[in-house]
Amino acid sequence: MPPLPVQVMATLAALQLIEKLRMRHGPLLFHQSGGCCDGSSPMCFAQGDFIVGDRDVLLGEIGQAPFYINPSQFEYWKHTQLIIDVVPGRGGMFSLENGENVRFLLRSRLFSDEEFAALQAAGKA
Repeated sequence: MPPLPVQVMATLAALQLIEKLRMRHGPLLFHQSGGCCDGSSPMCFAQGDFIVGDRDVLLGEIGQAPFYINPSQFEYWKHTQLIIDVVPGRGGMFSLENGENVRFLLRSRLFSDEEFAALQAAGKA
């Protein structure tokens, strides 16, 4: 059986920013809520500064930081691979990259039919 596709990954620029933030703040976590304003971007928090909901879905890890997504957003995005990138701009008000003159950005790639079927068979979609 082929390995399951990765549900969340990060670009090199995102991994470098994650490492910088980890050196400053310690262990991190990400959350994608899908709310308005700041909630529509991936948010980075120091572990312990954000309470993960009982229904939030753990998609995987990026840069040694767990990446969670709100269950309603998971339903919307479960057919895609999430790719966390960094672009110039201002980070979310509560996200740790705020003040770095860059922000995390979510990109996506549709899973192939085979990839999605493998995720479904494994109970991950």
